[in-house]
Amino acid sequence: MALQLSTLLGIDLPVIQAPMAGVQGSDMAIAVCNAGGLGSLPAAMLSLSDLRAELSRISSATDRPYNVNFFCHDAPAFDAQRDAAWRLALVPYYQELALDQGAIGAGPGRAPFTAEAADVLEEFKPPVISFHFGLPSADLLARVKRWGATVLSSATTVDEGLWLQAHGVDIVIAQGLEAGGHRGHFLSHDLTLQMGTFALVPQLVKALKVPVVAAGGIADAKGVAAALALGAVGVQVGTAYLLAPEATTSKVHRAALQSHAACHTALTNVFTGRPARGIVNRLVSTVGPLSSQAPEFPLATAAIAPLRAKAESLGSGEFSPLWSGQNASACREASAADITRALMAG
Repeated sequence: MALQLSTLLGIDLPVIQAPMAGVQGSDMAIAVCNAGGLGSLPAAMLSLSDLRAELSRISSATDRPYNVNFFCHDAPAFDAQRDAAWRLALVPYYQELALDQGAIGAGPGRAPFTAEAADVLEEFKPPVISFHFGLPSADLLARVKRWGATVLSSATTVDEGLWLQAHGVDIVIAQGLEAGGHRGHFLSHDLTLQMGTFALVPQLVKALKVPVVAAGGIADAKGVAAALALGAVGVQVGTAYLLAPEATTSKVHRAALQSHAACHTALTNVFTGRPARGIVNRLVSTVGPLSSQAPEFPLATAAIAPLRAKAESLGSGEFSPLWSGQNASACREASAADITRALMAG
């Protein structure tokens, strides 16, 4: 089955490096591509000029296929009342860190896929495009497919997999509950519908005609073998790459991943407004994990950003999004190339 992914994507190893916005850029993608896997560039937090620059770097550094990933969320309307309640909940932390709430800016945004982004992409025509939170509009999806890109998107339930198949994806990524970072759910916000990777994969394989890639909790060769045995054509791995030198993971994040704290993760919306899995820290445990006061994704980020910046300057990760899957056991300081090859050892 692994050969099917190689045929579809033109790669040597059935390994996709998960796109991880905020902790990696083109360096990671290039290293994984040159090692035989599919490197991914997360584009949700990139300006159009930065997207063009990163794509130029990838194109000049590798002739292997690569993936560019976008979010497909609906941009929310600003809710002044909810934002005020959110700021009020954070007042004690602002006071503790001697910060002025009046100086809160827009915060680092996460933009959905747009026609303008497609204009930049078309200059490079990446061979693989992946989406999170569903798919873009039919016209944008058709535009991507016209230049021959293979389209992937995340499903967290069988219903989402069937929806993605019906709307034109070529490969479905089965994102299990163990996966780090943002949940890719889009048909329902009911988290009780979510299931683990090794429960989700065989159900999607049985229900779908398109190939399925397993994601979540896979960090070593045994995990890869298990996913392939359940019918997946390959795997998508993120957390295992977070300590690689090519990653831009912060010092406090790296320290947390190598500590006992990495054993305790939770789905939380306190950093962005949307459930994402990360290591439990002070903000997660006291304001969340899931807060009804947090503004809609990605608007919650603005008020958190100053707390994160100040705390990190003091060497603390208690207000930082320490994204991690449930299985950080194989997270090690090694090159992205070595990590990629190790995933297929034996």
